[in-house]
Amino acid sequence: MRLQTTGFPVSNQGIMPIVLAGGVVLALSFGVRAIFGGVVEPLSDELFGGSIGVFSLSIAIQNLVWGLAQPGFGMVADKFGDRRALWLGFMCYVLGMMVCALGTTPLVQHFGAGVLVGMGVSGTAFGIILAVVGRAAPEDKRSYYLGITSAMGSAGQVVMPLMASWLTEWLDWRLMIIVITGALLPIAMCIPFLRVNESLLSSSAEYAPVTQTVRSAFGHPSYLLLNMGFFVCGFHLAFITAHLPNYVQHFCVSSASPDELRALGLQALALAGLANIFGTLLASQLGMLFPKPYVLSAIYVLRALVILIFISQPVTPASVMIFALVMGGLWLSTVPLTSALVLTMFGSRAMGTLFGLVFLSHQLGGFFGVWLGGALFDRYASYDQVWYLSIILGVLSAIAHLLVQERPAPPKGLAYDG
Repeated sequence: MRLQTTGFPVSNQGIMPIVLAGGVVLALSFGVRAIFGGVVEPLSDELFGGSIGVFSLSIAIQNLVWGLAQPGFGMVADKFGDRRALWLGFMCYVLGMMVCALGTTPLVQHFGAGVLVGMGVSGTAFGIILAVVGRAAPEDKRSYYLGITSAMGSAGQVVMPLMASWLTEWLDWRLMIIVITGALLPIAMCIPFLRVNESLLSSSAEYAPVTQTVRSAFGHPSYLLLNMGFFVCGFHLAFITAHLPNYVQHFCVSSASPDELRALGLQALALAGLANIFGTLLASQLGMLFPKPYVLSAIYVLRALVILIFISQPVTPASVMIFALVMGGLWLSTVPLTSALVLTMFGSRAMGTLFGLVFLSHQLGGFFGVWLGGALFDRYASYDQVWYLSIILGVLSAIAHLLVQERPAPPKGLAYDG
C-alpha cells in the first residue's frame, strides 16, 4: 500500500499548518450539514405536504452513507493519499448540496441530501482529518492535537446555523442552501496543506492486508466496545441536530411565531457548537490526566442526565439554550478520546481504515436517531420515545466504556507503530 511521499518534517511548530487546515475543513464540513435541521420544516411544507418523515429519511440516509463510506475513504487515504480522498469528498459535497437545492422529489432528495452529501461529509470530516493529524502528531501529544483540531471543527457549527437562521429571513430555503454551499469552497484551499511525510511513520512496520487488519481489530474486545459506544454518540448527535429546531417549534412554551421558534432551535445548535469548542478541549486535557475510557464513560452519563432533566421540565426558550450549552460541552468531546484510543490500540498506520470503521458505527447510530425521530413524530406527534431511548443508550454506553482497556492490542499479524 502506498502513502504520499511529499510533505515536510513535523515539529511542534510544523504541525500547526496541518492542525489549522484540518480544523477549517472540519468547521466547514460540519457547519454546512448542521443547517439541515432548519430546512426540514419549510422543505417538507413545500414538497411533501408538511410530512417531515420524507426529508428526515434523507438526512438519515446522509448519516448512514457518511458511515458506510467512511471505511472506503479511509482505505483510499491509507493507500493513495489523504488529499485524494479529500478532493473526492469535496466534489461529492458540493454536488449533493446543489442537488438538494434543486430537487423536487423524494428520490432526488434522498440522492442529493442523502447519498451525495453523506459521501461529501465522509470524505471531509473526522475519519480523514484526524488520521492526518494523528499521523503527524508526536505520540505523547496526539490527544492534545486531536482535541485542538476537533474543537476548531466546532466553530462551523456555531457560524453556519446562525447564518442559515439569518438567511431564512431574506431567502427561501432553496436560495439559502445555494448560498451556504458557497461556504464549502475554502476547503479547496486547505487540502494542499494536509500532507504527512512518509518518513514520519514507522519505516519498519509493514501494512497488513485490509481483511487482516479488520479481522484483527474486530477480534479485540475493547475495539468492539468503542464501536458500541460510538453508536450511541451518533444516535444522540444526529437526532438532536436534525430535530431540535422542529422540537422547539412545536413544544416550546413561548409567544414567538413558529418561524422564530425554529430560528431559536438553530441558534441553540450554534450555542452547542460554541460550547463544544471548550468541552472538546477540556475532554482532551482530562484524557491526558485520567484513563480515557473513564472520561468517556463520564461524558455519556452526563449526557443521559442532561437529557432527562431537559425533558422533565417545561420547554422554554431559557431551558432550550441551557440544554444546548450543557449538551454542547459534551457534544464532540468523545471524538479525540475515541480516536486516541484507536491509535493506542493499533498505531497510526491503518488509522484511516480503523477509525473509519468506528465512525461507521457512529453513523449507524445517527441513521437510527434521525429516522426514528421523524417516523415517531409523524406517528405520535411527539419525540418522547426517542428522548427516553437516548437516555437508556447513554447509560449503556457509559457501562461499555468502563470495560475498555487503554493499551495496545495484542499483535495478530497487524503492524503496530504506536
